[in-house]
Amino acid sequence: MKFDKISAAMEKVGIPGRDAYELPTSTKRFPDGAWYRMEISGVERPQVLEAVIDEHQKRGVPIHRLISTVMGATLLDKAELRDFAQMAHDAQMEVIITPGPRSAWDTGRQLVTPEGGLSGLRFRGSDQLRYVIADIMRCIDIGFRGFLTIDEGLLWLLNEMKKNGDIPEDVVFKVSVYAGHASAAGARVLEMLGASTFNPLADLSLPQFASIRQASNIPLDVHIILADSFGGYNRFYDGPDMARTLAPCYFKIEPGPACAVGPGALYKPWTSPDALSFLAREKVKYAQIIHELIQENYPEITISAQGAEDLAIPQP
Repeated sequence: MKFDKISAAMEKVGIPGRDAYELPTSTKRFPDGAWYRMEISGVERPQVLEAVIDEHQKRGVPIHRLISTVMGATLLDKAELRDFAQMAHDAQMEVIITPGPRSAWDTGRQLVTPEGGLSGLRFRGSDQLRYVIADIMRCIDIGFRGFLTIDEGLLWLLNEMKKNGDIPEDVVFKVSVYAGHASAAGARVLEMLGASTFNPLADLSLPQFASIRQASNIPLDVHIILADSFGGYNRFYDGPDMARTLAPCYFKIEPGPACAVGPGALYKPWTSPDALSFLAREKVKYAQIIHELIQENYPEITISAQGAEDLAIPQP
């Protein structure tokens, strides 16, 4: 079949028939009318959050969202979680909590084999689903309202629980880069399952990203800098066109040797909070640089103010 007929068939169901090589300006926005926001990953402990807040206040750059406790919220006690929630609430920052239980918190070893790893980070059995939901509920009770998900089955289940009133209506779910989605069709599936926002793979071209934006209405979370273990991307100079073509989008700032897996992984419970705090300050500085690059090239493109009303700010 000719490619143009396949493209037409794709477009009938709302999926772009080709990547968006023309890089069209997005007409979609956050509820406050802004085009982009800033996200800091790896805010693992209250001490690291203190550094983010202090640096954000010194530099005057808005920080809207924190991806937190990537090592697993289970590994912070309730007092630490309460302090974290209160600090984020006072600073008017959204927190996306990473729950502890996941496929690696189990006896199965297929995941760590060279071929078995391709089968994906999915929860194993109903007990694991029960454990991760218990960790999420623990954090909801403390006041957190945003959570990271990888498994599409869990995402569906959590949203069904919201419909049934077992999870508060104001709780949001973000889909991680580890879920591995990289197309407009994948974005549409996640949106149908109840994702509030999602993180495509980091190494997509601008036309590939733009085609995802055409099919999806939820915010896109785009890595503008990412750890060496993922390829060491630094896309600061793509930032202006990312903001223009992908709005509404969050810029994800995540430099370092590795995130959560392998040598040098930063988001482990034994990583020094002092080292994470230093890196957090660098991430806020990078947010300022990215913001300046966007404003120098497209001054009409706006960033959300601190504490935008639709953010999932903790309610301790």
